[in-house]
Order: sequence, then C-alpha cells, then structure tokens
Amino acid sequence: MQLPDFPWDRLAGAKELASRVPGGMVDLSVGTPVDPTPEIVRTALADAADAPGYPTVHGTDAVRVAVTDWLSRRLGVDASPADVLPLIGTKEFVAWLPTLLGLGSADAVASPAVAYPTYVVGALIAGCRTVDVGQPAALTWLNSPANPTGEVMSVEQLRDVVASARKQGTVVVSDECYIELGWDAQPVSILHPDVCGGDHRGLLAVHSLSKRSNMAGYRFGFAVGDPDLTGRLLAVRKHAGMMVPLPVQAAATAALRDDAHVQAQRERYGRRRLLLRDSLTAAGFHIDGSEAGLYLWATRGERCWDTVSWLAQRGILVAPGDFYGEGGREHVRVALTASDADVARAATRLS
Repeated sequence: MQLPDFPWDRLAGAKELASRVPGGMVDLSVGTPVDPTPEIVRTALADAADAPGYPTVHGTDAVRVAVTDWLSRRLGVDASPADVLPLIGTKEFVAWLPTLLGLGSADAVASPAVAYPTYVVGALIAGCRTVDVGQPAALTWLNSPANPTGEVMSVEQLRDVVASARKQGTVVVSDECYIELGWDAQPVSILHPDVCGGDHRGLLAVHSLSKRSNMAGYRFGFAVGDPDLTGRLLAVRKHAGMMVPLPVQAAATAALRDDAHVQAQRERYGRRRLLLRDSLTAAGFHIDGSEAGLYLWATRGERCWDTVSWLAQRGILVAPGDFYGEGGREHVRVALTASDADVARAATRLS
C-alpha cells in the first residue's frame, strides 16, 4: 500500500524556527481544541465510569435518541434513531469507509480538490482511484463547511450534487463536522428536506463532537442517513469490533442535549476569529472563503511555504495550503484553536 508521507512531519523546520522566537511559538497549525471540556460532559463521563461489560456497536438508545433530537432541534433534519451509527471519532470513519463499503480497484472515490487529506487516504487504503467531485465515482465526499477553506455549499449546490449522484448511483457522504460554526453563511445539512426532499437514500451525514464540545480526546462522532447504508456498515463494524466505550457514549449524550456550552464556545471562537482576521488583513494577507468553521484561509500571493516561513520568523506556526491539495499552494490555514492569550500574542506579532 503506497500512502503519502504524513504531512505534519514536513512542518518540523518551521516549528523549530518559530520556537526560537522570544516568548515562544504560537501554534495555529493544528485544529485541536484547547479550551476545557464542559463540566456537564465530564460529569456524565465520570458517572458512567463503572462499565464492566462490552458496549454494542450500534450504541445506546440514549445516545442515538440524543443525536436525532439534536438533528431536529439544530439542523431541521428528521431521522430515526435506528439510522444513527456511533463512531470512534470521525477520522476512522473517513479513512475506512471505502473499505467498509467493499470498494476496490474498479471504483473511484471523489473528494474536493482542496480538502482534508484523509478522504484520499481512505480511498488509497481501499485501493480505489481518486477523482475530484463532479466526476463519476462510487463514493463522493462533500465537506461543508469545508476544511481548510471554510467555504459553505448552498442549498442549490447540495441539491445539484444529490440529483446527479442519484442518476449515477453514487453514494454521497457529507462531512459536516463544523456545521454549528457558521460565521458569514448558514451551513445546511445534506439531509435537510430542502436539499434531499426528506429522502435519505444514498446519503450519509457525518458529525463530530470534537470541535463544538471540546471533546477531541473522547473520540466520538456519528454517521446518519440512508438506513440501508447504515445497516450495511453496522453489520461490518460488528465483525470488526468498532465500539464506542460506554462512558464516552454517556458523555456524548450529555453534550448533545445541551446547547449552552456550544454557544459559549462559539462566542470564544468568534472573538478569536475577528482578531486574527483583522490582524492578518492589516499585515497584507487576503482572506478567501472562511465563511464558517475554525480556520482562516489566507494568502499573500506567494508560495505557501514562503508564507509559512514568514510567519515562523515571527513565532507563528500555520499549516501550508498544499497539505490539502495543489489548489492550496498559495494559501495557508490559520486555526482559531488557540487560547485567547496566544491569539493576542499572534496579533501583536503580526502588527
């Protein structure tokens, strides 16, 4: 199996350079949450810590009902708890989905030209060909709001993809992990009736609690949609023992039932976003996309690695755009997932 080198290893030189700046490095490269996990989540985890038996792959009734209640309340999506599939974080699902669906060398997997690299990695693990969205494929990945660009697909764009996929018999999976973090646009789920007419055939939506609830260390996400697809995936995952620990499911249930902590975290990210956006713009950057999500997609009109070096000399580490495809070769991704103090330090260094 020929996989690309792990991209973050290529940042070692820039990281070392940024670390030499007086006051130390401000790391805006990786989108890992730094704020505390909400108390309501930690309490639920502790209360469920006595878990001597195996969990089921399909998860508890409580967590699946909490998912469908959240979908209805926050996204206007109606789904059955039976069609919810708990995940051990969403990255494992992205990486293994082509394999779990039985795809192989005769199949193509489509993903956005500038995108989270694990879509391509998952295709390569299964031995599939990779193509851009819009080309014939057995499986098409969408990502709205997008990582790294922050772009949001409109209802009309999503509807066109669904219509085309149904003509071709393509499975469409929409990675919606940033859907509660719209800034300049309102993200819409692929399962929303305005997009799919309430018909989930051939469609899956993937969600995560990592960013919206600061639960990246808990490894919990879920897929929901077409009951035939979720049923097939459930059967395979049972054989593979892909089980979310019961205490984590209890914590996820609590997180999905509470909206107050999500709003509080959103406000934190909003303040950091405005400060970084204004500071980057004042320093001569242009911000593209970035309508939603946890990143600013910024450019100085030069090679991304030159920009990475320019920022590293000022003690700021960012991700080069070519990590996400050749279309990102003149951009860098700037994460909002740093403390208020670190974001303020970055803004000062930019000025």
